[in-house]
Amino acid sequence: MFGFGKKKISDSLARTRSSVFGQITSLFGGGEIDDELWDDLEALLIQADVGVETTMDLIETVRQRVTREGVTKLADAQSILKEEMQRLLDGNNASDFDRERLVTVVLVVGVNGSGKTTTIAKLANYYQRQGRKVILAAADTFRAAAIDQLKIWGERANCTVIAHQPNADPGAVVFDALKSALSRKADLVLIDTAGRLHTKYNLMKELEKLRGIAGKQVHAAPHETLLVLDAITGQNALSQARHFKDSVAITGVVLAKLDGTAKGGVVFAIGRELGVPVRFVGVGEGIEDIMPFDSKAFVDGLFG
Repeated sequence: MFGFGKKKISDSLARTRSSVFGQITSLFGGGEIDDELWDDLEALLIQADVGVETTMDLIETVRQRVTREGVTKLADAQSILKEEMQRLLDGNNASDFDRERLVTVVLVVGVNGSGKTTTIAKLANYYQRQGRKVILAAADTFRAAAIDQLKIWGERANCTVIAHQPNADPGAVVFDALKSALSRKADLVLIDTAGRLHTKYNLMKELEKLRGIAGKQVHAAPHETLLVLDAITGQNALSQARHFKDSVAITGVVLAKLDGTAKGGVVFAIGRELGVPVRFVGVGEGIEDIMPFDSKAFVDGLFG
């Protein structure tokens, strides 16, 4: 990742860094490596929404390495902590959405208010700048505001938005979007979906229907299913992720609003407990404020 991108990620972590992770840095600034150090570290990691299970595993791994390697300096222990945090995130990366396909279809899911529609526009802009020809499908027909919002963002991203009237059949929108993509020789379709249906069963059936329609139009579509989570909600985001993962075959996570939270540690819980990679992070409100996830830049940003 270019230095600019690393700086954007670092800047977006300012709130997390200045609160909990600033205190963690202070822990390793003086004193000795003792039980109190590990107890304090455990409390702070949980406070940062790293999650209880992930925190316990992380500290146990770090303590074992400190003992095995004969580490006595706090600075060296902190370096081990950073290495193990980065290891937890290995495999988290952005997807180039296979350019070998005639058209790649990406289903984007998430609850209302998570930043899903805005994230789709940011992804569209990101991939347009990579030379892709993108079409957006406004298949969240349950909210008129979502359709209007996507149209506005689509104009800013300079890409086509396929939309029907509010309460129209979302499947018809997907059908038309893919038909349009094939005729216009677009190579990437991002599909916005309803953020909340009445029951988990309804959610699953609606998404299954959209997947079926996509698969009939384009071979093996959808090729990716990205879940947008609101970083500000911390552990609640993790609960949402579990819910969607049970219903849909999630292939990656986009963590929105990273710049607005002191709970950036939830990234580690997502990576470990869900086994789903974080692909992108939202680092601001502008259309260009989305970055491919970089585990080293993320960990470095937490510690400044």
